[in-house]
Amino acid sequence: MKIEEYISSLPSSIISGQQVQLLDDSIREIFRFVDLGKNDVFYHLGCGTGNSLRIAAKEFGAKAVGIDNDQEKIDQIGKNSKVIVRCENIIDSDLSDATVILFWFSDDTIIAKMFERFSGLNPGCKIITIFDPLPKTIPNKVSFPYLLHQTPFSPAKNLKDQIMAVFETECIGFTTAWEYAERYTKAVGSPDAGNDRFLTILQTVMIWINAKNAGVSCTKEIPAPVQAYIEILDNFFHIEVKHLIE
Repeated sequence: MKIEEYISSLPSSIISGQQVQLLDDSIREIFRFVDLGKNDVFYHLGCGTGNSLRIAAKEFGAKAVGIDNDQEKIDQIGKNSKVIVRCENIIDSDLSDATVILFWFSDDTIIAKMFERFSGLNPGCKIITIFDPLPKTIPNKVSFPYLLHQTPFSPAKNLKDQIMAVFETECIGFTTAWEYAERYTKAVGSPDAGNDRFLTILQTVMIWINAKNAGVSCTKEIPAPVQAYIEILDNFFHIEVKHLIE
């Protein structure tokens, strides 16, 4: 099947980002990356069971606000004077006092709607995304896969401009694609090493293809390792991606 079919076959909660939980160590890395502190109001949109809220409040001294539309998850979060949880749709939630927001969703409709809302927040508000930058925007700071965008946003001239800002290199070859794919896998890793390997292969191929289509790959030809991974995805996982190469 084509990769678009594979993605559409996944549960909607996975595609939207609602069921994806970050490891505690990854949460701490993010908070250090954005210099979260006691004067911050941290929002996690799609907070799940609230591990980020507990760490933000207890270890970094911030006021933490979690928003999720799953009441069962909200009920699992321990509340205290520095942790607030709200069972709401993030699109309708009041974010006006936020200074730091963690936003990790992959649904294009949600991203477009929230980008409009983020653009209207107070100057200096920090929005953290993972792997992908906000639409047509240059991140202010990068520690891949963590990207920090600060209001008012810096617009990207084009996709090439955006890719170069995220990957901080003049061109993307197999080695760069693999290194950044491994960083992503490490940040969102699971106990299942087999799944981690699959994720790294898939992300490596997609990073290179996006670079090729944007005109920033190091070679016009498909590197041998990338070609090998394309064949592995096709032969062993029945996922076809070659049609994406322009």
